[in-house]
Amino acid sequence: MGPAAPIDAPACGLARRAGRCRWPTRKHCRRTVIDAIRYLVKEGITWRALPADFPPWSTVYKYFQRWADLLAVDDLHDALRDRVLMTDGRPPWPTAAIIDSQSVKAAETVGAASRGYDAGKKINGRKRHIAVDVLGMLLAVIVTDASVQDRDAARPLLRLLGNLFDHISLVWADGGYGGALLPWARQVLSLTVRIVKRTDKTPGFVVVAHRWKVERTLAWITRHRRTVRDYERLPGTHEAMIKWVMITTMTRKLTRHDPTNIHQWRARDSEPRLV
Repeated sequence: MGPAAPIDAPACGLARRAGRCRWPTRKHCRRTVIDAIRYLVKEGITWRALPADFPPWSTVYKYFQRWADLLAVDDLHDALRDRVLMTDGRPPWPTAAIIDSQSVKAAETVGAASRGYDAGKKINGRKRHIAVDVLGMLLAVIVTDASVQDRDAARPLLRLLGNLFDHISLVWADGGYGGALLPWARQVLSLTVRIVKRTDKTPGFVVVAHRWKVERTLAWITRHRRTVRDYERLPGTHEAMIKWVMITTMTRKLTRHDPTNIHQWRARDSEPRLV
C-alpha cells in the first residue's frame, strides 16, 4: 500500500460520523481500519482473509458498513476530490461531466434478483454507471443488473448528479445514450447531453475526445481486484467499494504534490465555468 496524503479534515468527518453511533470503547486506530479496507479492496481478498496485522475482520467490516450507511465514505471521498481539484488549480465545483458504463461478471454471491445478462458484451452480472469530472474523478455512481440499457440507467444517474452538483450544465456521453434521453435531460434537469462519437474512418485504436477520461477511470477501478468483478450481495456495497477505490487513487495522486501547495484561483475565476 502506498503512503496516504494528509487527510485531516476528511478523517475528522469519519470520526464525527462514527461518534454518533455509540461505538463501544475504541481499541483500534481508525487509520489502521482504513488501511485494512484499502488492502481488501486492492488485493480482492475476503473479509475473513484479512492479515493478522490488521484489526479483526469483523471490526473492519463493521466500520466499513457503518461508514457507508452514514455517508461518511462520501464525505471522505468528496473532501479528497475537492483537494485534487484545488491542487490542479481548479475551483472545487465541477461544471461538466462525462458518463459511461461498464458490465462486469458477478460472483456466485450475487443473487439472481440483482444480476442480469448483457447481450452486447455477453456478460452475466452487473453494470456500474459512473459520472466523472474533467480530471476523471468520480462524481456519482449507481450499480444495476447488466441487462439495464445505458440510456435507461442514465436517468437516475443524471438525477443523482444534478442533486449533488448545482453547477453542472454539460454532460458528454457516447452513442449509447442517444435518443429520448437528450430532450428529457434538457427539459427536466436543464442538462445538455452532448454525444461524442468515434469516427469510423480511422482504423485501430483512437482516443475519443472527453470519453477517454471516463474510460481511464473505469480502468482505475478494474485495477483493484475486489472490483474486477462484482462479489457483493448488495449493489450498494459495490458502490461503496468503488468509492474506496477512488479514495486510494486520489490519496496517491495527492502524494505526488506538496500537500501545502494548493493553488488559489483568482477572484475573477471564482465563478463556475465550463472546462
